[in-house]
Amino acid sequence: MSQVCVMCGKKTQVGNQIERRGLAKWKGGVGRKITGKTKRKFKINLQRVRANIKGTVKKIKVCTRCISAGKIIKAL
Repeated sequence: MSQVCVMCGKKTQVGNQIERRGLAKWKGGVGRKITGKTKRKFKINLQRVRANIKGTVKKIKVCTRCISAGKIIKAL
């Protein structure tokens, strides 16, 4: 099952989850220190929508940003 938007091509991105300890300098501490980094995934908000594409009704996977922007025409 692919995690990609049909309209804009947006897909899952990877990044890091950063673990920190210590008190911030503005709070009177010596600063926050990074104690660990682990990989994580940023998944997109995909929805299955019945859309009207070139006169035919199809079920497609579209991200919510494309739906709210009006890039698709929903089938009634």
